Amino acid sequence: MGVPAFFVNSRFVQNNEEITMEKKIVVSGVRPTGDLHLGNYFGALRNFIRMQEEYDCYYFIADYHSLTTHPHPDDLGRNVRNILAAYIACGVDPEKVAIYAQSDFPEWCEFYMFLNMNAYLGELERCPSFKDKVRQNPDNVNAGLLTYPTLMAADILVHKADFVPVGKDQEQHLEMTRVFAQRFNHMYGVEYFGQPQAFNFGNNLVKVPGLDGSGKMGKSESGNNAVFLTDEDAVIRKKIMRATTDSGPERPNQEKPEAIANLFRLVEILCPEEVYKFYDEAYNNCSIRYGDLKKQLAEDAVKFVSPLRERIKEILADDAYLEKVRKIGGEKARQSGMATIRDVRKIIGY
Repeated sequence: MGVPAFFVNSRFVQNNEEITMEKKIVVSGVRPTGDLHLGNYFGALRNFIRMQEEYDCYYFIADYHSLTTHPHPDDLGRNVRNILAAYIACGVDPEKVAIYAQSDFPEWCEFYMFLNMNAYLGELERCPSFKDKVRQNPDNVNAGLLTYPTLMAADILVHKADFVPVGKDQEQHLEMTRVFAQRFNHMYGVEYFGQPQAFNFGNNLVKVPGLDGSGKMGKSESGNNAVFLTDEDAVIRKKIMRATTDSGPERPNQEKPEAIANLFRLVEILCPEEVYKFYDEAYNNCSIRYGDLKKQLAEDAVKFVSPLRERIKEILADDAYLEKVRKIGGEKARQSGMATIRDVRKIIGY
């Protein structure tokens, strides 16, 4: 009877001999369109921090993607730095993962071009996200928006990712990534690209509602729908005190309307369990005072955001450190990506 084998993290152990196993690869990116908020933290970043212990992670800032909306040059550079600092402040460890901007790995554009040669106009035009963008901004229907599925596919396939943490709105792009990977393999008679899968956080997936009473927390023109990780204490309090409510329950144990359910969801995420139970009971017996609930929620939000905000400020003040992180992350991304690009060139015939 053989000696049992077992896994320890990414190591395979058998017969008291240790063999290093390759970690699965995870790729995820964020567009530098502004500061990160609580929705970004609880919806994604917190899980990224957990994943860095078990996976080979590439977390990129999609500054090339953002060019589809023509940001001002000053805003683009500032937003890239702010997101980089926020990732680190929240606990993403640059010594364990590659954190980089797409522009730190410009050869990626060549790979994007290769994928575009195997993407067809009809399938790109039928993409629901493209149709949405056309409806929202018919005066900015540019080629970058049309080829957004290949933009995303290039990010994923250049590192030959196994898993991609995506929201519901991005699942269509991941499916198209698999189509492009299969098409490349079939066209050149190889089995080079695998089939990247959506990373399912299960019970760890948290959807953070916005302060306007409907939908998820996100960036808005007024900025009042979200609590940003850079907001000052007074701003946080002001935003939460303005959160949408109603006149209160009319009968015991009635179902909470969407705006109130969203407010309670924020309490559940940010406040101690006993606070949620107290106000839930107050709602059910019709004694709730929304002003008191908001004040408590605001103080707990301040308690959570304040240390992150100050840490972000410290990191942003250290230009040399940020430059070092980007350089190291970019080099790791380039090393991984160029191996793929060299293979693809050879497969194509260059």
